[in-house]
Amino acid sequence: MSDSFLTREVNSAVIGTRKRVRLASSTVGLLWAIEIVDWLIFHGGLDGLGIHPRALSGLLGIFFAPFLHAGFSHLIANTIPLLVLGFLASSRKLMDVYVVALVSMLVGGIGTWLFGGAGTVHLGASGVVFGFLGFLMGRGFYERSARSIALSTGVTLLFGGMLTGVLPTVGSGISWQGHLFGFLGGVLTARGMGRGLRVRKKK
Repeated sequence: MSDSFLTREVNSAVIGTRKRVRLASSTVGLLWAIEIVDWLIFHGGLDGLGIHPRALSGLLGIFFAPFLHAGFSHLIANTIPLLVLGFLASSRKLMDVYVVALVSMLVGGIGTWLFGGAGTVHLGASGVVFGFLGFLMGRGFYERSARSIALSTGVTLLFGGMLTGVLPTVGSGISWQGHLFGFLGGVLTARGMGRGLRVRKKK
């Protein structure tokens, strides 16, 4: 193996890592920018654009809710998991992040709209965070490669405790419905991608 080949591989890995870091950090930066604008200009008024269960107007919240938070403490709680899990979700390719985010947003949002408490408003990126968690935990089972199994095991050990957030007993003011259905969206994405990879390998 030539030195030039190794150099190209290292450079490619470094460039890929930079892109993954940039994607995760820019996403979190956007959420912080939106929350600052909401605080300074709208005084929290954007929170009304969240998901209103079983209200027709609340369906629009499926697309708005992941970008909104109920204050900076809520956003801070989502920042680190979103950075780390979003970065890990892009370990194979950047497009995975977009697919997982979209599916978990839709599945999590629809599930919240159907099963959320009457008169409540649901918002926050935690549904997408749990989508990344479900995707990363499911990859090892559905892809069945050494790399994906190692990744799933590591994520489960480090972040498996988050799964208590999908339980109805998690506490008031927390959208366990968004967590649960976002997680299921991530698992479904891992299942679909894993099957696709195995089919391509057999050809």
